[in-house]
Amino acid sequence: MLRFAARLTGGDWHRAEDIWQEATIRAWQHANELDPTAEALRPWLFAVIRNLVIDGYRVRQARPPEEGEPSPWSLPVSDRVDQSLTRQVVIEALRELSPMHREVLLHVHYMGRSVSETARLLGVPPGTVKSRTYYAIRALREGLRERGLTTAAEG
Repeated sequence: MLRFAARLTGGDWHRAEDIWQEATIRAWQHANELDPTAEALRPWLFAVIRNLVIDGYRVRQARPPEEGEPSPWSLPVSDRVDQSLTRQVVIEALRELSPMHREVLLHVHYMGRSVSETARLLGVPPGTVKSRTYYAIRALREGLRERGLTTAAEG
């Protein structure tokens, strides 16, 4: 009967053993209805095995295929290597900016100062701070893109 189950499962002995175990459990559950000496027990077990294989097939068809165990290399790791590498790439891209662009980004984006505060500290008009910020961000974005680092919006 185990060979019969294995043949129906395409040679999958583990699944065949599971099916055989389930068939014996069902026989035990129906023990008061079955006569172990009767000729009908064997065909009954074959029918149960066949029905279990068919049910298993239908269940697998009704739900998406299961994926195997994920490899340890594909699991997320919280060692912050990506964050450290990204930081290094951003620092390199910032170094390529002109000193004026780097300075305005430092005040506006990293220190969180307003345009008017930055203009007062640098001694330039607010419009100059705005345009320097615009061109600095554009140059920084291009430098990051050249290094293969893109934002989520760029894909």
